[in-house]
Amino acid sequence: MKRSRRSVDLANLRRVGGWSAAAVAVLQSATAVVALRRGRRDYADGVWGPGLAAVAVTSALAGNGDAKRRWALAAASVGWAARLERQMLGRLRSSDDEDPRYSEYLDGSSTLQVVGKVFVTQGVSQLLVSLPVQLAASSPLPRGRRRWLAPLGVATMVAGAVVEARADRQKQQYQQLDDDAKPDVLDTGLWGWSRHPNYFGDSVVWDGAYLAAAASSPGEWTFAAPAAMSYLLMFATGAKRTEQRMADRPGYQDYQRRVAFFFPRPPRSAH
Repeated sequence: MKRSRRSVDLANLRRVGGWSAAAVAVLQSATAVVALRRGRRDYADGVWGPGLAAVAVTSALAGNGDAKRRWALAAASVGWAARLERQMLGRLRSSDDEDPRYSEYLDGSSTLQVVGKVFVTQGVSQLLVSLPVQLAASSPLPRGRRRWLAPLGVATMVAGAVVEARADRQKQQYQQLDDDAKPDVLDTGLWGWSRHPNYFGDSVVWDGAYLAAAASSPGEWTFAAPAAMSYLLMFATGAKRTEQRMADRPGYQDYQRRVAFFFPRPPRSAH
């Protein structure tokens, strides 16, 4: 049967999804083995970016959709993941102790529970977040104006990655200041417009992947993927937990009054 130029190739999508799930399972399993042996369950952080990049590359290889789009999405995902991975590995190597977030969250959990709460949950999240990439790899681009969502989406991914990288760089520069010269709170640059500009940039990356997929029907129905990513970054593992840790820092409550929580806006006056 001849497939529509406007619809996803379901057989190919199943193949892309199957290979993507296999790639994620291998990465998560290998990381779980090492993490549990070394008592560093926070090693899970180090496989988040590589897992999403692996799905993007696997989708590009297994997909039969528009070649330029699927490989552009793979390239953007790999570039984003490579920078994030350098940062994550640096953080993990800088300490011999497990991240307190993991110790608190997993206190009293059995090995099986740890695997489920951390590695299985993260693997499922990776597959959900990357669903637009998988669907785009199995879809043709339509003729007409809607096809321009594909390059717009890739450009949005690049813009989000630049924002995230710039925010992380500004944070690193702040942390390297001498204590005498370091303000209580970083509230300049991007951090004066959002209290979590790095997480915001990260969310924009995956909003871009959704836009690129939405160029093809039914790519627009994968909106749950960027919504899930934004939820994770804002409430589950990112911004809210950071806010809880920072709550008692001098000047932080004033910073919360002046600067937006997540979505950037001009800062309010101190008074």
